[in-house]
Amino acid sequence: MTSVFLDTVGLIALWDSSDQWHMPATLAYEKLKSTGRQIVTTHYVMLECGNASARRMYRNDVYELRAVLASEGLVFDPTLQEIESAWDAYRWATSGPAGIVDYISFEVMRRLGIREAFTNDRHFEAAGFICLF
Repeated sequence: MTSVFLDTVGLIALWDSSDQWHMPATLAYEKLKSTGRQIVTTHYVMLECGNASARRMYRNDVYELRAVLASEGLVFDPTLQEIESAWDAYRWATSGPAGIVDYISFEVMRRLGIREAFTNDRHFEAAGFICLF
């Protein structure tokens, strides 16, 4: 069974009950967890989540998820080559006007052979990945 990549957009939608994508994210996450599929992310995504939730009620959820994933070796760092490739793609907007963290995520996903992302960020689709909601 293949892994699924956790993106900032999906995680914030999951944690923030006022987010417009909260219900689709919750349903997608429950389905994902029920299948027992492995979930992975990068330190960059977790940093984005930490920044976005610094003043939110779900701040501790971010901390706990990062701690669990890190303890299981499921939080990845990009290589220097992946960072350079991401910056090149960012410069030329090869997947649309995505942010640099998304471009780094694409590089890491390619290295790990991951095709699906827990997100509805259409930049992932533009980069050739499948969004789960």
